[in-house]
Amino acid sequence: MPQIISRRRALKTLGLAGVAAANTRCQSFHQSLPPRPSKKRVAGILTWYIEGSHADVLIGKVLEGWAYDGGPGPNLELASLYVDQFPDRDMAREMARRHGFPIYDRIEDALTLGTQSIAVDGVLSVGEHGDYPWNEKEQHLYPRRRFFSEIADTLERHKQVVPVFNDKHLGPVWEDARWMYQRAQSLGIPFMAGSSLPVSFRDPDLSIPLETPLQAAVGVGYSGLDIYGIHTLEVYQSLVERRRGSESGVKTVQWLDAKTMWNRVEDGTVSEALLQAAIQATPNAGPAVNLRELDGPGVGLFLFEYVDGFQGAVFMLPGYLSGCGIALQLADQAQLLATRIEERRTPHYPHFAYLLKAIESFIEEGSPPYPVERTLLTSGILDRVLTSRFQGGAPLETPELHIAYQATDYPHAPHPPLSGT
Repeated sequence: MPQIISRRRALKTLGLAGVAAANTRCQSFHQSLPPRPSKKRVAGILTWYIEGSHADVLIGKVLEGWAYDGGPGPNLELASLYVDQFPDRDMAREMARRHGFPIYDRIEDALTLGTQSIAVDGVLSVGEHGDYPWNEKEQHLYPRRRFFSEIADTLERHKQVVPVFNDKHLGPVWEDARWMYQRAQSLGIPFMAGSSLPVSFRDPDLSIPLETPLQAAVGVGYSGLDIYGIHTLEVYQSLVERRRGSESGVKTVQWLDAKTMWNRVEDGTVSEALLQAAIQATPNAGPAVNLRELDGPGVGLFLFEYVDGFQGAVFMLPGYLSGCGIALQLADQAQLLATRIEERRTPHYPHFAYLLKAIESFIEEGSPPYPVERTLLTSGILDRVLTSRFQGGAPLETPELHIAYQATDYPHAPHPPLSGT
């Protein structure tokens, strides 16, 4: 179980400032840092690699620096790639020619570099984007389990484990998410996963201490339920897990559509004041519309109750919002707290740099800076919500989501960015 952040790791997170400094071409900050140890070698296991893909905004920073200019970057070296698909806009082959790393046809070879032993210090499994099927619950069936299975089998065969990062949610179906987690546990593989948004910029810059007496919280999101439902849930969970008492998981889950979700606002299950605060903090998608007239298959409420009785509520409002946000009610404060999560596109999706800093720490330290159980839980909530939706909005008991863990105090990106350096 991950522990509260160590002093060594806390000092390392000061390197987060280096991301902002690199993006603004401020070199003086980097010159003041102590020398770094030799770079850790990583293998990238990718669905595909095109401009703007998750592979690009993570692996690209390893290859070309935080600002993609050959300047400062993470203390990582790309040793190899496995790429599952090569679309017309493929960048993997050109980047291999430019930077001199091999692309292998097998995941095992990417980890061993064609030798008889594990030849990398860590693995980045980026199973996002690409031409893959969807199931009846509208989950995009990326091969994350297959990728992890082959990674784990290789590590077991060679009797050596290294840290493995899995981009976004586990699964995406619950059975795969649970299997991946249990497989990592059984082999002792250091395992990390999750979205870039919990470590992204927040406007206003909002954080709450561990053990906060949190009374209620409402999250809001946009876009597709599978692709962005997980981002919104990860943001939500990254804050509500800091409530008083350790996280003990979720006991019930339900989907409510655009018409029925208002019943839970009107009966007081979900605070309308918190919902409005979260919406007001979050960018609008276009001209103002009557929120209660919103309709469509992707508009609805993820309603879930935690084992400790805390009420979870995430509204997905595509067509109305163009971002993710959250509002909080603290037990000892009358004023509501609300923030939006920024998804900056320039330069080169900088919020992914903060995710990569967390991955860098993970590979150097050998343990994740925040619990993989967070992502296991959010993966399960999303799968069960989509199952409830597929079953016409039936409430579901979720004993499988009684997932207990201790939150850690890992920082998000500074807002506003550093200036005057």
